[in-house]
Amino acid sequence: MARANRSKISNALLAALSRSDLARLRPHLTEIKLELGHDLEKPHKRIDDVYFMRDGIASVVAVQSDGTRSEIGLIGSEGMTGAAVVLGNTRSPNSTYIQAAGTGDRMSSDQLRKAMQDSKSLRSTLLSFVQSFMVQTAHTAVSNSHAKVPERLARWLLMAHDRLDGNTLPLTHEFLSLMLGVRRAGVTEALKSLRQKKLIKTSPGKIEVLNRKGIERIAGDFYGVPEREYQRLFG
Repeated sequence: MARANRSKISNALLAALSRSDLARLRPHLTEIKLELGHDLEKPHKRIDDVYFMRDGIASVVAVQSDGTRSEIGLIGSEGMTGAAVVLGNTRSPNSTYIQAAGTGDRMSSDQLRKAMQDSKSLRSTLLSFVQSFMVQTAHTAVSNSHAKVPERLARWLLMAHDRLDGNTLPLTHEFLSLMLGVRRAGVTEALKSLRQKKLIKTSPGKIEVLNRKGIERIAGDFYGVPEREYQRLFG
C-alpha cells in the first residue's frame, strides 16, 4: 500500500466515495482528537460509533477469555473502524484502541447503517474496505505461524510506516511485544538485528526508519499481499 496521500479529505476511504455518498455522510461526521490508548471498541460491547482515521493508528486486538491479547490488524488513514457495523452487526469480540495518537472523524453507527441502507454504492465501497482488512488479518495469521521474529517485526514496521507521516514511529516495546506475540526480550533482540543492519534507529518509545527498502527485504513475502489487495480495490 502506498503511503497515504494528504489531500483536502485526509481519510483515503472517504476520498474514494462518490460525491453523493460523501455528501450523505458529511453532516454526521465530527472531527475528534484521538489520544493514545483511547478505546474505540470494547470486546462484546455495543459499537455506538465508527471512526474514519485522519492520522495516527488504531490497533485491532483479539482478546481471549483468559485476557490473552494478540494484535490482528492496524487501521490508519486508509480506512475505518467498525467492520462489524458494516457487516450488519452491533458488536465484536475484538478490542480496538488508539496505538499512535492522531485525529479522526466520528460517526454514529446508527447513522452509518441508515446511510448504507440508502446507498448501494456506499455499502459496496465500505464492504470493499472490510474485505481488504480481512486479508490483512489473514496474513497476520500467516506471518505469526510461519515468519521468524525479525520478519514479523519488519512487516509491522512497514505497516505502521504506511500509515504515519515521516519516518519516526511512536512504537513502544509493550506495543511491539503485543504485535509480535513475544516477550520484551524477543522484541529487544529483533530490534537489535534490524539496528545492526542499519535499517532502523531506536530511542525510548520511538523507532526511526532509515532504510525502508532494506526492511522490505527482511519482511519478504510476509508483507505486500494485503497492501496490493487494497490497491486493487481502491487504486
